[in-house]
Amino acid sequence: MRNAETQQGQDSNSMNQPVHSRAAGSRPVPEFDYIIVGAGSAGCVLANRLTESGRHSVLLLEAGPKDTNIWIHVPLGYGRLFKEKSVNWMYETEPEPGLGGRTVFQPRGKVLGGSSSINGLLYVRGQREDYDRWRQLGNAGWGYDDVLPYFRKAENQERGADEFHGTGGPLPVSDLLHADPLSKAFIAAAAETGIPFNRDFNGATQEGAGFFQTTTRKGRRASTAVAYLRTARNRSNLKVETSALAQRILFEGRRAVGIEYRCGAELRRARARREMVISSGAYNSPQLLQLSGVGPADLLNKHGIEVVLDAPGVGHGLQDHMQVRVVMRCTQPITLNDTVNHPIRRTLAGLRYAALRQGWLTIAAGTAGAFFKTSPRLATPDVQIHFLPFSTDKMGEKLHAFSGFTASVCQLRPESRGSLRIKSADPAVPPEIRINYLSTETDRATNVEGLKILRRILAAPALKPFVEEEVDPGARVATDTELLEYCRQRGSTIYHPTSTCRMGNDVLAVLDQRLRVRGLEGLRVVDASVMPDLVSGNTNAPIIMIAEKASDMILEDAR
Repeated sequence: MRNAETQQGQDSNSMNQPVHSRAAGSRPVPEFDYIIVGAGSAGCVLANRLTESGRHSVLLLEAGPKDTNIWIHVPLGYGRLFKEKSVNWMYETEPEPGLGGRTVFQPRGKVLGGSSSINGLLYVRGQREDYDRWRQLGNAGWGYDDVLPYFRKAENQERGADEFHGTGGPLPVSDLLHADPLSKAFIAAAAETGIPFNRDFNGATQEGAGFFQTTTRKGRRASTAVAYLRTARNRSNLKVETSALAQRILFEGRRAVGIEYRCGAELRRARARREMVISSGAYNSPQLLQLSGVGPADLLNKHGIEVVLDAPGVGHGLQDHMQVRVVMRCTQPITLNDTVNHPIRRTLAGLRYAALRQGWLTIAAGTAGAFFKTSPRLATPDVQIHFLPFSTDKMGEKLHAFSGFTASVCQLRPESRGSLRIKSADPAVPPEIRINYLSTETDRATNVEGLKILRRILAAPALKPFVEEEVDPGARVATDTELLEYCRQRGSTIYHPTSTCRMGNDVLAVLDQRLRVRGLEGLRVVDASVMPDLVSGNTNAPIIMIAEKASDMILEDAR
């Protein structure tokens, strides 16, 4: 079997030729009403909703394996999966000028459930104003009042239904099972600095400090593979293929008609009678479009790919949330560090989880948090804090030997934008990722001010009994200039890439408001890449909402 790059190069000249009934002169080409590429946060939702009525057949392709790794289903297991190659794309950025030329690790899920199987499990929707801004950018039907019903439809809220929340949906949203004293003290300390308690970050207002809710059920992770796909797997009109790496979308003229993908050494094809739906995420969706001849013409020509549509916006406008962490040494042995580093405590924690689904193994990548404004002139919060009752030099690495806890600053609406571009015509070659963190003055100033406010919280009376010292950055970093340099040296991603195939009406918009690729037929994109810009918070809940709304639009257009 020829390698993927050779195959891509030899097949590219026939990209616009009709797809015949047999692939590579051997097996028949199966046909489905819809083909979904990517079984992640969005793809699993789509597979469930599009097969629900029984009227439509669906093929769901996932490049990674089944979600059988035990650590996927244990909430704290995200630490084990952070650099687990079997379920993680393990991407890295190119050297980032704003971070002193450092590359930044970019974990993305490569498994059923996608990043919802390896993420930090926080359920945060963002602000009403985020979605109203999308509508004002020309995306009719995407204002807050339009999307709220889809958040509610998806949700099975532990606290019950109200005007903001729903019950009976596939996605469980639960309160924290392990409320440690440090997280409680953080919320009290925030109140002492003027940041009020907020029981529900997804309710009437986001501003304030409180406990995060999580996508868990009875102490286990509820990825979209668990919440949505598991109930659909037995339907006769759904076929799921794992370890299936998409090579390129197949076109007849300007219409997408199928997909070519590789399972091991075998190259396969499938045909879509109605639509192709790309749900491979903010990195892999633009990559697949570019590999298929949809993207900037100069880039495609450089790699010998026939241009189906010169679309310079594909891969353009990449955004991500950056985080800058502050590490504190705790005066008492009450942190996760103390449990993990003590053999008996570690064993007891494991036994408690196995027997009761309680304790340390149920915590998410943020127990408590806060949303606040760095300036009184702002209408809504522009910084989010994630508080964690453990500490480490880098996420996914060994916890510190001392008792420690962490709080990180995340700028909610960065101005910096980057790009995603293929490096090769070979689908197995990772793409070029440039995020351009801290490339604007607003971004630099917001991170510095956010750190200053966070330090005030950590120095408040409620936390004083627990704080021995600030370990990182430490007292040596005091001035604004020094804080900015610390951001450059230690800032990293908080894992929310978006906007590489954004919807809109301008010349660089890839999609229309119904998520159809402009200039082509039979092709949509449904995932984080469609966002016009970042939402003010974690992205998994908004992606699920987008997929719920997209499912309705797809079915409406099929009538």
